[in-house]
Amino acid sequence: MLDRPAAGERAVLVQLDFGEKDIRERLEEVRLLTESAGGIVCAEITGPRRSPDPRTFAGSGKVEEIAATLAAVQGDIVIFNHELSPVQERNLERALQCRVIDRTSLILDIFALRAQSAEGKLQVELAQLEHLATRLVRGWTHLERQRGGIGLRGPGETQLETDRRLLGNRVKLLKERLARLRRQRGVQRKARLKGDVLNVSLVGYTNAGKSTLFNALTHAGAYAANQLFATLDTTSRKLWLEDAGHVILSDTVGFIRELPHSLVEAFQATLEATADADLLLHVVDSASPAREEQMDEVNKVLQEIGAERVPQILVWNKVDLTGVAPAVERDGYGRIARVKLSARTGEGIPLLREVLGECARDKRSIRAGLAPDSSEEAVSPPASQ
Repeated sequence: MLDRPAAGERAVLVQLDFGEKDIRERLEEVRLLTESAGGIVCAEITGPRRSPDPRTFAGSGKVEEIAATLAAVQGDIVIFNHELSPVQERNLERALQCRVIDRTSLILDIFALRAQSAEGKLQVELAQLEHLATRLVRGWTHLERQRGGIGLRGPGETQLETDRRLLGNRVKLLKERLARLRRQRGVQRKARLKGDVLNVSLVGYTNAGKSTLFNALTHAGAYAANQLFATLDTTSRKLWLEDAGHVILSDTVGFIRELPHSLVEAFQATLEATADADLLLHVVDSASPAREEQMDEVNKVLQEIGAERVPQILVWNKVDLTGVAPAVERDGYGRIARVKLSARTGEGIPLLREVLGECARDKRSIRAGLAPDSSEEAVSPPASQ
C-alpha cells in the first residue's frame, strides 16, 4: 500500500491553469484534501499553461519555482492537483529531491485513512495496489544510475518481475474476497427490495452535508465533520414516518471531480446499493459557488455506476448560510423537484420527512396496484436548476 503522509507533513500545492473557469475552487479543494490527509499547507503555486509538459508536467521554469518555494518554506512533500504519469512523477522527484504525489494518490491516501469496515479496507487496498502497479519502477531508480551494468541487468529485471507477480497475486486475492462480499450483499439487497419499504440513498459531492442530514433524520450518530470524505463506509438505518411506516435510509461515500476510476471500480459493491435504491436524495451544498459543477460531477459518477435512472430529488442543504427559506419545490407536473433545508440547524427537516412519506406511500400504492398511471413519476429525474 502507498505510504500515507504523516500528520503535520508540510506540503507545497501545485495547481496549474489549463483554461478551467473554477481554478480558485479547485485550489480550495486540494487544500481541504491535503488537510484531510493530515498535511499542513505551507505554500501554493499556480500559473497558466497551455498543455502539460511530457517530462515534468509543469515545465522546467515552474519546477525551478517549486524547488525554490520548497526550500524557502522547508516543505516535505509536493502535491499536484493533477494526474501525473509515473515518468513525470519520477522526474519531478529527481529534480525536487522530495516526495511528489498527484491528486489520485492523495485521494487514495484519504480513503485509506477513513476506511473502517473490513470491506472498506479491502476496497481501498485494491485501488491502491492497482494504482501502485504502474509505479513499481520508482522503487528501483538506484539501478538506473548503473545503466544496467555488469551484474545488475538480470537481478534488477528479475526483482521487478517478482514484485509485479506478488502484487498481481494480492490483487487477485482481494478481488475474489470482494466478489464474495458482493454476492452476499446482493442476496441481502434482493430480500429488502422484495418488500414495500422505500429504499433511499443519500448521494452528493463530498462535504455537502450528507452525514449531518443522515443524523438529523435518523439520530444515528454517524461520523460527520467539515472535511472531505468524512464518510467512507455505507451506513443504513430505518426511519419511521407517520402515515408511511418505515423507510430505509443509507448514507454513502461522497463523490468528487476526477474521482479515480480505480476507486469507483473497487467500491462497486458498496455503490451498488445506490444503483438499487428506489430514490436518491442528491444533497447539494447550496452555499458553494461551484455547486453546479459539483452536481454535474455527482451525476457523472451515478452514470458510471448505473444509477442514472434512479429517481432523484435535490436537497438544497446549508440554506442557513445563504438566507434562503426552507421550502419544497415542485415542477409543472406537481412532482417534487427540490427540498431546501439546513441539516445543521434542522430547518426544513420536517418538510423532507413529509416528502419521504409521500414517496413511501406512492411506492406502496404502486405495489398494491392502486396508484394512477402518473404515480410512477412522483419524483423528478436529475435536475440542475
